[in-house]
Amino acid sequence: MEKPSKIAPAKGKLGVLLPGMGAVSTTFMAGVELVRKGKSQPVGSLTQMGTIRLGKRTDARSPLIKKFVPLAELADLTFGGWDIFKDNAYQAAANAGVLNPQDLEKVKPFLSTIKPMKAAFDNDFVKLIDGPNIKKGKNKYELALQIKEDIANFRKTSRASRLVTCWCGSTESFVKPEDVHSTPDKFIEAMKSNHPAIAPSMLYAWASVTSGVPFANGAPNLTVDIPAIQRLAHDHNVAICGKDFKTGQTLMKTILAPGFKARMLGLEGWFSTNILGNRDGEVLEDPGSFKTKEESKLSVLEYILQPDLYPQLYGKMCHKVRINYYPPRGDNKEGWDNIDIFGWLGYPMQIKVDFLCRDSILAAPIVLDLVLFLDLAQRAGMRGIQEWLSFYFKSPMTAPGLYPEHDLFIQSMKLKNTLRWMKGEDLITHLGQEYYD
Repeated sequence: MEKPSKIAPAKGKLGVLLPGMGAVSTTFMAGVELVRKGKSQPVGSLTQMGTIRLGKRTDARSPLIKKFVPLAELADLTFGGWDIFKDNAYQAAANAGVLNPQDLEKVKPFLSTIKPMKAAFDNDFVKLIDGPNIKKGKNKYELALQIKEDIANFRKTSRASRLVTCWCGSTESFVKPEDVHSTPDKFIEAMKSNHPAIAPSMLYAWASVTSGVPFANGAPNLTVDIPAIQRLAHDHNVAICGKDFKTGQTLMKTILAPGFKARMLGLEGWFSTNILGNRDGEVLEDPGSFKTKEESKLSVLEYILQPDLYPQLYGKMCHKVRINYYPPRGDNKEGWDNIDIFGWLGYPMQIKVDFLCRDSILAAPIVLDLVLFLDLAQRAGMRGIQEWLSFYFKSPMTAPGLYPEHDLFIQSMKLKNTLRWMKGEDLITHLGQEYYD
């Protein structure tokens, strides 16, 4: 990929389209409005609070990222979305129970104006929930065209000069890549024939990409991680990324596992279990949806620890993941980890982690950063998979045949070096020999 010769300025409104207006989406929108009103801080957002070192350590150049690259201003964001329920964003946020009533009341007039468009939905992919706000059509292609029309109407009515779509909907049942996903033409024919391997999230991806709209996939679904959509992203000069927001337990794994590997500590086993009571937990009670999530969560340790390279340390590790729907917990997920490690001479040790996290509180700033960075990439002419945004995902998309980097610290370096590269600054390797010449 060639370095951008010029990044177009962030002029006008940036429209944010959210398939799935549940806990994550409403927490994101409410949070942006609270920050815009000066009522809160965007904690957890790299684009809003993070700095980036430029040049040597002795140069003392560490501007805010949002001052270094031309990101859209929060004041310019406008929101829309789809959902299977008719509740406006305020009602949906109140039902989700993530934010307290006092915070919601401050943004009630704003959230009440955001009403969901009818959603493309298929019970074969999400079995344990249903709703009345659903599109009708003779086939999946017709539904996809309706989504394209929604996008065009939103662009017009919101007067947005640019758009980004971020999937915040449910985890769909597990689907393996098939021949119908291989080319744009085969994909269209599969939509027209209602092929069972075409999931609703793929309809949103196709409609967005063919409308010139960047797409981020926050769930472990295939969605944009198929050749047909990736080809379309290149043909339409659209940036895409995914998949599965890295929030709670997996975030901790991508912090801890690189430490074990760096110190050459062995891993005998890692048992993870979760309890959560939000809509995500309810959906994951279905074995098909759990299989999709499990594939995403299990891949992390394999890629970080590289047991093929270190068979004595990681060749026999046992990795188990469990997720349990427990309604009393609501959105406040609890992740327990039992980690059996071993050190010098093979002597065993244990680490216990109990992370009482707030799932949507961790996910909301990810949505914000992805929206702003995808818009930046689009204005810089960076099309196709944006691997530099792996930092935000459990199961990062990469070029075919390329293994993903899961190490959070490598991902962070990749992200910041990409920003430096975009602006013509020296990349930072942390070699530092020049200080000792």
